[in-house]
Amino acid sequence: MRQLGILGGMSWESTASYYRLLNQGVRERLGGLHSAPVLLHSVDFAEIAELQRRGDWQTAATLLASAALGLQQAGATALLLATNTMHKVAPALEAALDIPLLHIADAVGLTLQRQGVKRAALLGTRFTMQEDFYRQRLAERFAIEVIIPTPAQMTEIDRVIFAELCQGQFLEPARDFYLECLRELQAQGAEVAILGCTEIGLLLDDLDAPLPLLDSTNVHVAMGLEWMLGSS
Repeated sequence: MRQLGILGGMSWESTASYYRLLNQGVRERLGGLHSAPVLLHSVDFAEIAELQRRGDWQTAATLLASAALGLQQAGATALLLATNTMHKVAPALEAALDIPLLHIADAVGLTLQRQGVKRAALLGTRFTMQEDFYRQRLAERFAIEVIIPTPAQMTEIDRVIFAELCQGQFLEPARDFYLECLRELQAQGAEVAILGCTEIGLLLDDLDAPLPLLDSTNVHVAMGLEWMLGSS
């Protein structure tokens, strides 16, 4: 197996899911006592979140690139950046590394493309929903039209992510609000809902949603497993 680097901590709640799912995937495929050969660098999310708030993406990129280089030097053969939002600085990481960055939007786009989906709703932080680094990649590489919630809904979705989900709180009012957003997006023609924040899947797990849910964490982990086991 190839050794995989995980750059996480944004938040640690979702990073724990990455570690668990990678190990479960290896065990399911190889059996016995096999587990995932991973290297993990988990950052202090408070520092990254403050840089996001200030719009200081350059400093955030520098911090993450340094951590990514450390994983490369420690022997990682590819990198998973275990967050959707910080893929905004993916070009800086790719420029710093000699190993592949397995991009989360590519994992999402390939999955939707294989399913024949043309229009998808997107839930995530306000950065992921409003800016073009994610939506444009899906449109240009995979011909996926992305539908986003209203400005007021995006404000509340973002608040819930940072004030509740990233702090391990998965509350019923937040579930109800997210489901209502999905119903409205379905009415606008969305075929699937992309859970474009690695914590949202923890909130909506096992619910009867109005749209099929594509959890970005799950498909990103699947991409990592393909690399780790030598099939990509």
